[in-house]
Amino acid sequence: MLQNVAAVVLDGVNPFELAVVCEVFGIDRSDDGLPVYDFAVASAEGPLLNTRAGFSMNIAHGLERLEEADLIAVPAGARYGSREFPPELLEALRRGVGRGARVLSVCSGVFVLAAAGLLDDRRCAVHWHDADQLALAYPRLTVEPDVLYVDEDPVITSAGTAAGIDACLHIVRKEQGPEVANKIARRMVVPPHRDGGQAQYIERPLPRSHGDTVAEVLVWMERHLDEEVTVEQLAARAHMSPRTFARRFQQETGTTPYRWILRQRVLLAQRLLEGTDETVDAIAWRAGFGNAAALRHQFVQAIGTTPNAYRRTFRGPEAAA
Repeated sequence: MLQNVAAVVLDGVNPFELAVVCEVFGIDRSDDGLPVYDFAVASAEGPLLNTRAGFSMNIAHGLERLEEADLIAVPAGARYGSREFPPELLEALRRGVGRGARVLSVCSGVFVLAAAGLLDDRRCAVHWHDADQLALAYPRLTVEPDVLYVDEDPVITSAGTAAGIDACLHIVRKEQGPEVANKIARRMVVPPHRDGGQAQYIERPLPRSHGDTVAEVLVWMERHLDEEVTVEQLAARAHMSPRTFARRFQQETGTTPYRWILRQRVLLAQRLLEGTDETVDAIAWRAGFGNAAALRHQFVQAIGTTPNAYRRTFRGPEAAA
């Protein structure tokens, strides 16, 4: 059973990511019939720590507090992707997993778990901004850059900031059922489960041409997204054979003409969903998908959520569908 929870922090800890764990597990909600966790914050680097927000914290517990925890949470902090971590902390995390405890990382706290070797041959989540750095530094793990959290029991990793809430509620749901998780979510005024993943928040500029051969064709494609075009037509504009054009396009952009224009259409749809009141049907037509069903299919494939859900996320529930 999940009863004893400890959040372990380092100098430069992010206050919000720490507060996420405190809010889910450190608040007494027994008046609502919800479980009360034996919760504490433990320091890995002495009693007085600075936070990334510029204030300091005096922490009563040290690493010994982790020895009794059923769940050890590691919030994000400054420069976790490049700093060294105390060997005593890494050993305490390994020891915790060895005796049956779960460990949870929030955002860049995943670097601590990776340094402890707890993510070797496991999948994990991290903020999309840190995904490449994590994968390069720890080649034995597999980064899932588009998801909000990954449960590789007993190791749970979450992406940036609010995704830590999703992961914490997932653990509660797993251990104590959906009713408890839903009640905690309602008290926090957050959804008990969010649709989609990180893909809807990631800024992904399209690969540009690294040469001059297809540059003019790319400009033309961007201006005619609502038109159906073939490789043969694009090749004619570039004064090449279709085969030569396809090869040059791949070399200079890193993708195929079809995938390039599909991604561009999705990006245009995102901008229109965020910034206009146009209907999904109108947006589908302007972005070159033809109809709302086609837009929805491609949008879900690329972003991980529906156009309507995406619009609600970025414009609020009152936004027109």
